[in-house]
Amino acid sequence: MIFPIYRRPGGVVFLDDDPAYLEMLAEVMPEHWPIRLFTRPADCIAYLQQEPAEREADTWRQMDILDKWRSGQGLIPQILRYWREAATWRFGLAQVCVVDYSMPAMNGLQVLEELGDWPGARVLLTGRADEQIAVQAFNASLIEQYVPKQASEITRRLAQSIQRLLDDPLGRQAQGWRATLSREQMAMISNPQIGRQLQALAEAHRWIEHVVIGDPFGVLALDDSGQAFWLQLEHASRLEELVEMAASVGLSGAEIQAIRDGQHLFDGEFHLAIGSDRPGLLPAMALGERMLATVSKVPETLGPGPERAYARFLRDQVSRELDDETPLMGAFSQA
Repeated sequence: MIFPIYRRPGGVVFLDDDPAYLEMLAEVMPEHWPIRLFTRPADCIAYLQQEPAEREADTWRQMDILDKWRSGQGLIPQILRYWREAATWRFGLAQVCVVDYSMPAMNGLQVLEELGDWPGARVLLTGRADEQIAVQAFNASLIEQYVPKQASEITRRLAQSIQRLLDDPLGRQAQGWRATLSREQMAMISNPQIGRQLQALAEAHRWIEHVVIGDPFGVLALDDSGQAFWLQLEHASRLEELVEMAASVGLSGAEIQAIRDGQHLFDGEFHLAIGSDRPGLLPAMALGERMLATVSKVPETLGPGPERAYARFLRDQVSRELDDETPLMGAFSQA
């Protein structure tokens, strides 16, 4: 697998004219997904069409970080500031819309056509009579996935399909952050073995949002409690540069040898980026054949903290009830 350059949680919208079916989905879908349920196509369309302004504002905030980086400002302090200041509604912006094909007012494909250039992924739920239509829609790139309602283990299959779509990197943002990576760094991140190891680290630390950057090279990440982490990435060919930096701050000969041997990494660039004068050595782990990494917590004062955490956002959501009567804005926390 390829580790995504940029990832964060996103909402899932379900549209079906059968309230009982929607309530069943609300019961069985993963609790950590922000979910909205609709029985009326017009309400679903209106809800999704309200999002572009919010999505665009968030995207431009990230593009502004990149513009300032090109002008000489560091990426790490800017991203941490963005996480401290950004509204938590960004976690609920819909990334996947699941629509039943057979509805009396509009069929599912008509609903998706009404959404126009809405940037999320589209999933069509079909009955036996609708599957040929769904195949044609998939081949025409009108939908990313279709799932037959009569399939065995339908809820498990649907949840897996949605999770794969949620795990896809967010296109425009990912493209922007990719500009910070060199060709060599991009090649390392794209290595499937390294990608699997990075994903395992992300899961072990419960990272829900991350961005891969090249200056310095690593991953800045958030867990669901609002704790930020820095995953330092180094190619073995760069160890001598780390040795020179470590020697310049007076590390001992044994410590310098530990860096040269790939047993520890010196985190001087990270501490310089956050304005700290306490760089040190951290145990290194191997990624692939020639990559090394180490994980450290960012000081709590520099991260968003519990008040702007994903866990807090999920607690503050309205319950998973039919949203046809819910006002459009205000459905997500505006914190």
